[in-house]
Amino acid sequence: MRILLVEDDETIGGAVRDHIAATPHAIDWVKNLADATEVTSAVHYGLILLDLQLPDGIGIDFLRKLRRKPDETPVIILTARDQISDRIDGLNSGADDYLVKPFNLDELSARIMAVARRYSGSPQPTIRFADLEIDLPQRRISLSGKDVVLTGREWAVLDLLVARPGAIVSKDQIEEALYAFGSEIESNTVEVYVSRLRKKIGRDRIRTARGVGYCLGER
Repeated sequence: MRILLVEDDETIGGAVRDHIAATPHAIDWVKNLADATEVTSAVHYGLILLDLQLPDGIGIDFLRKLRRKPDETPVIILTARDQISDRIDGLNSGADDYLVKPFNLDELSARIMAVARRYSGSPQPTIRFADLEIDLPQRRISLSGKDVVLTGREWAVLDLLVARPGAIVSKDQIEEALYAFGSEIESNTVEVYVSRLRKKIGRDRIRTARGVGYCLGER
């Protein structure tokens, strides 16, 4: 999943960016609302982490504009404002969760996964396909009882496929998820990572929709 962090504090922003970058998720970091508006108009994000007090405005105003578009991108507010009235205002404005600073980075990861499951329509943290078991919160995979180790980019591809089992994920969507990792995307990058995943979880579990994309499911 590709995540946008909107945070002007260098220490907090750096810590969150580094923590998420070490997971299978990709992250872009901007430090004001003008940049947030610009990037969200060009890139589809799976989640936005939004500070409220920013140099050029209030995060709540950005959130309200997002929802009026309408744009249903999940949003988790990260803020030092801990009053009940602030929480209520944030949630009523369209936030999916509200986390008060200072917060534990592992708790942030858990909340990100919870929101992602909610939007994927899969409340179950563990997904099974015959002898393949995918534990999303723990980022663990087992095939016939044996652990399977994925790289960060392989997880990025699998996350997209798992979000909607049986539905086609386009090549462009996969490229966008991989691009956020900061490396140049070559013409065969998607095919390379899909091929690697097939070797690890079973070739028949990722189907090709020729000229369109890929989907996860049993043949």
